[in-house]
Amino acid sequence: MDANNKFALGVDIGGTKVAAGLVDPKGTILFQTRVPMPARGTASDGFAAVQSAIEAVFAAHADARANLAGIGICAPGPLDPKTGVILNPPNIPCWRNFPLAAEVQRVFGLRARVDNDGNAAALAEAIWGAGVGHKNVFYATLGTGIGTGIVFDGQIYHGRTGSAAEGGHVSIDYHGPVCGCGKRGCIEALAAGPAIARRAREHIAGADRTSTKILALAGGNLDAITAETVAEAYRHGDPLAAAVLEETADLLAFWAGNIIDLLEPDIFIFGGGLAPLMSGFFARIREQLTTCCVNQRFDEIPIVLAKYGADAGIAGAAALCRP
Repeated sequence: MDANNKFALGVDIGGTKVAAGLVDPKGTILFQTRVPMPARGTASDGFAAVQSAIEAVFAAHADARANLAGIGICAPGPLDPKTGVILNPPNIPCWRNFPLAAEVQRVFGLRARVDNDGNAAALAEAIWGAGVGHKNVFYATLGTGIGTGIVFDGQIYHGRTGSAAEGGHVSIDYHGPVCGCGKRGCIEALAAGPAIARRAREHIAGADRTSTKILALAGGNLDAITAETVAEAYRHGDPLAAAVLEETADLLAFWAGNIIDLLEPDIFIFGGGLAPLMSGFFARIREQLTTCCVNQRFDEIPIVLAKYGADAGIAGAAALCRP
């Protein structure tokens, strides 16, 4: 059977969970399940969780195995997509130089591919999602961090060693806050969820605390403010929350201008947990690009919300198995 007509099994590994699902040739997730990920256990414990999630999919769809293109796996980096080895991800300390693809192939007798979660999500959006019909796709996931992926003509751009497309660690302010990666002023350190919360706390600390709903929603505890708190206050019409999110949009616009000037993608896709919230600011981002881009044809590049949302990991992992 043509590989284009086969199903794929996608596995999304995170610091707290392993999600797995069966995906049809059109990118529809037919079934999914999840199990806890013992990220701080042994390497064997971590692999056992992956094995358990995969076996749960086969248990629910016993006939799928005979018509499966392979098993795709996305995980936090650093990893080597060519060898399928997980190198030393901070969020999954149980694995150091762990040959994940080889182990999955050994146990299940099926082709396995491993890639960075941002790359995988970008591929799913390019071939099945919001990027369909566009040759060159840039994808960014907004959440606790900012991950990115680049797809050129249906293929992930990995760079020389597989470490390309770390767009979340492009710095836009060398005097800015220190990022978790060690650099200063990365867009992740300025516009991801923790940065949104930090700016809200800073504004509230220097202002009348009764003038915003943010603190009340956090139970009066400044340290308990999160990006979700800011989002909830914004939905209630809080002006300080709106100001914090507008500033976030402006930072993203400055960064996006650099990406557009460097790559000139056909489409710019935002996914991740914070993307639906920030989609309300896409018009502001586009307006700011007027002064953030050398490329004055930036207005021909759509800025859109991803299709897959919370299911991007499963769809992206499955997309790795497509020919």
